[in-house]
Amino acid sequence: MLVNMNDILLPAKEKGYGVGFFNAVNVEMARAIIETAEELRAPVMVGTAEILLPSMELERVSEYLIPMAKKASVPVCVHYDHGLTFERCMEALKLGFTSIMYDCSTLTYEENVGKVAEMVKICHTMGVTVEGELGHVGDNEGAGKLSKPSDYYTDPDQALDYVTRTGIDSLAVAVGNAHGDYKFPPKLDFDRIRIISEKTGIPLVLHGGSGLADDDFKNAVKLGVCKVNIFTDIDKAGKAGLEKGMAEGANSIFNLIPYEIEAMKGVVREKIRLFGSDNTQ
Repeated sequence: MLVNMNDILLPAKEKGYGVGFFNAVNVEMARAIIETAEELRAPVMVGTAEILLPSMELERVSEYLIPMAKKASVPVCVHYDHGLTFERCMEALKLGFTSIMYDCSTLTYEENVGKVAEMVKICHTMGVTVEGELGHVGDNEGAGKLSKPSDYYTDPDQALDYVTRTGIDSLAVAVGNAHGDYKFPPKLDFDRIRIISEKTGIPLVLHGGSGLADDDFKNAVKLGVCKVNIFTDIDKAGKAGLEKGMAEGANSIFNLIPYEIEAMKGVVREKIRLFGSDNTQ
């Protein structure tokens, strides 16, 4: 069933489990995510991010994700992640996405507050939930890599002001996490997660989940993280599945698809169980 973020994350916060958000840039990814969630009786969030749109445009994503979510036997939130522009967020809203992340984390604090508060007003009138980001989660490499990530960590006192003034439904935090492949094991600031969760009282979001240790996930969820973003792990699994299929003699796209889906299902299954959201529906 198609739901918004609150329908999924508020029960997760109350009962102490986490929910995976998985990017799905093609139908095979969407199948792997939603079918596995149904098998495990788990709620799930699925969608895409603005940076991924060159591989599959927003309208095309909506054409397969939203009908699949509506038909699913478990709650599925279709989320537009890391929306960087107002125009693209509005496009996602019009296409039927039930949750929007408006990422204004690289702007000044007051600009971030003002723009996200405006987005919240618009989305809430349509029953759509909004995720904001305070501090800034950089990348592990490339143009988005931060030279000193701790300078951009989420400030707990500022987080309370941000949540109060914007009215967001969930907050993405910067606590030592980063997007993409980790070159070295990250060191999450668990005390910061706990304090932010206690001060704000809303579900927290951990971006850059691929590559974290199992204990990192478990501790983060225990302390208030309700949504964990996963893309790199599922993307790499799909590629490995295709390579396995070719090595075993599959010689067409048709024959390779089952390999791709099954490999990605393995990642989704592992994460859902790790976050503790299996058998909650």
